[in-house]
Amino acid sequence: MQIYLPIAEMSVNALTLLGLGGAVGVLSGLFGVGGGFLLTPLLIFIGIPPAVAVASQANQIVASSFSGVLAHWRRKTVDVKMGLVLLAGGLVGSWFGVWLFALVRALGQVELMVSLCYVVFLGVVGGLMMVESLRTLRTRRRGAPAAVRRGHSWAHRLPLKLRFRESKLYISAIPPLVIGLFVGVLAAIMGVGGGFVMIPAMIYLLGMPTSVVIGTSLFQITLLAGFTTLLHAQQNQTVDVVLAVLLIVGGVIGAQFGAQLGARLRGEQLRFLLAALVLAVCAKLAVDLVVTPDELFSLSRPGQ
Repeated sequence: MQIYLPIAEMSVNALTLLGLGGAVGVLSGLFGVGGGFLLTPLLIFIGIPPAVAVASQANQIVASSFSGVLAHWRRKTVDVKMGLVLLAGGLVGSWFGVWLFALVRALGQVELMVSLCYVVFLGVVGGLMMVESLRTLRTRRRGAPAAVRRGHSWAHRLPLKLRFRESKLYISAIPPLVIGLFVGVLAAIMGVGGGFVMIPAMIYLLGMPTSVVIGTSLFQITLLAGFTTLLHAQQNQTVDVVLAVLLIVGGVIGAQFGAQLGARLRGEQLRFLLAALVLAVCAKLAVDLVVTPDELFSLSRPGQ
């Protein structure tokens, strides 16, 4: 069934959008990510303008992440205090990112900026996660205990310490604020919840247990993505309501299935699967940047 998207100024198949939203919803509940790192490229692949894809799918992140939060809340695996600290930094970063997005859009370079950001960040984060998860899996296979990540590092020696009971941590609030700030910028520029960056940072920099990380990540992503959506709607007018509703319906349903599946897998298995997915999306975007397009355009006049 074809429907018309007024802001994107194009027609698409409604079932395709529902399917994309549902698939990304499963990822949200399974890995604790908003899923924007996958959904934004997929929307661009089917012809949605990058500016509209970035702004509109943020609504789907809100819905699928909130659905996932409810599932994790029932299992008491959400550190609300840590989530609020991350959110405080994220709101500031999101405001700055939306301003930068509008500036680059005025210059006509949004598509190039979004693609380059995805290739760089997905490549780095996916590679690091893949190496660590493979190392952990090999260690478990040999029967040796997995390395304990928690310990006193530079992040624990900073001032403004807070106690996070659900995460069993007593650390400075500065690292979570900085992580939230960085993720907020990514949320605005790349149309992502930032989970693919925030989850590794929460595990390896803050020392949070994986069981709490996923629910806490979804909690922060829900609120941050909602704030980012409002900013895009107000400043850039690039939120397509029809597109957003279809993605939301699929995302909410998919997130519940993802949360149930995630409860059956160990932390290192989840990190390996997420890393593989991140690297696959990165490879696709990198190829699209360097491959010669099917249709070549010239700025010269005919006959010249």
